[in-house]
Amino acid sequence: MVPNLNQQLEEFSRRHPREVLRVRLVVGSEPDEVLIFKGFSSSLMRPTERDLDVPVIPDDAEILGIDRFRAPYHPQQPQLLAGDRPSQNFCPPNHGRHSYVSTD
Repeated sequence: MVPNLNQQLEEFSRRHPREVLRVRLVVGSEPDEVLIFKGFSSSLMRPTERDLDVPVIPDDAEILGIDRFRAPYHPQQPQLLAGDRPSQNFCPPNHGRHSYVSTD
């Protein structure tokens, strides 16, 4: 079973605990931003489910971009490591079009 994008990004963040991912996306017609840190995802614009098995990023979400920041994340002074990466640029071998390893 291929992990969904949310699971892949959470795994990436577990492997890189000094980074915070910010995912910019659209769910239905609603914009959203999700922060992922040390394996946990949280929406900045809509309620986050308490059930950890419910992905914060739905499979049908349109990903606008993924930014990588140095942890800890300070909204007033974020330290951008890499930005504006479309989800297709996060592509590990054997994991389809969405994955947690940057091809850059």
